Amino acid sequence: MNYKFDEYRFDFVKHRKKYFIVSALLIIAGIVSMLTMGLNLGVDFKSGTRVQVQIGHTFKEADVKQAVEQIGLHSGSITTAGDKKDMAVIQFAEPIHKDEFAKLTKAMEDKYGKGVSLQESTVNPIISRELARSALYSVLLASVGIVLYITIRFEFRFAVSSILALLHNVFLVITLFSIFQIEVELTFIAAILTIVGYSIHDNIIIFDRIRDNLKHAKLKTVQDVENVVNHSIDQTLARSINTVLTVVICAAALYIFGGESIRHFTLALIIGLIFGAYSSIFIASQIWVS
Repeated sequence: MNYKFDEYRFDFVKHRKKYFIVSALLIIAGIVSMLTMGLNLGVDFKSGTRVQVQIGHTFKEADVKQAVEQIGLHSGSITTAGDKKDMAVIQFAEPIHKDEFAKLTKAMEDKYGKGVSLQESTVNPIISRELARSALYSVLLASVGIVLYITIRFEFRFAVSSILALLHNVFLVITLFSIFQIEVELTFIAAILTIVGYSIHDNIIIFDRIRDNLKHAKLKTVQDVENVVNHSIDQTLARSINTVLTVVICAAALYIFGGESIRHFTLALIIGLIFGAYSSIFIASQIWVS
């Protein structure tokens, strides 16, 4: 069989420096955002209490803040949530006690009527630190497992390229959550681990094709290697795009119809899937070539 690896529709490898520059700029923006604004951590990752107040109609955040302060409580932040913008999320830096929650309930009922409902979530400092530590261990353990698997299945250079691409994807998701100050909850970690799984799946498809094509290629120059990579990406491009589009459509449906409790999870998933598709095509294999 005659393999023509110089036949492909687009030279992905030739423009790899441009992709690296785009990613580098996004990473720099993320570093600046993390240093200046940080993450908007939810109650899952810092001590305190979060109260969701289902008001039932639109409201002004300033009015809710005023009602909270009138009973002697100090809220860290008040945000509007819900499909109809009829829910107030009140974040307290310190855990509130039962009597304080009772006062808050009465204040909200006096302000907005008896139809108001409140839901409380409280995390103490020890639990919040344990959750943050467990989240970090989960991501690290997944990364180590990926390195070992790809090293055994392919080679160490493929593993390094995959991990760098995964870190790229994860950090860019964190970057957007930091820039737009979207609340980071425990479900965010589940989204990150899901993103890692899907991203490595895309990388393995391309790397497997590269490995297979290398068996039939006569490599004499660097250009020959680049041709194999371009040809491999071209062969798997339609599959990669169709796969991620299918999952993004499902995640978008969850974001629209899934309710407030999983909205941040699905948003992180959608962002991560898009960056994962981008990195598997334009970053991971280009790192391997470089």
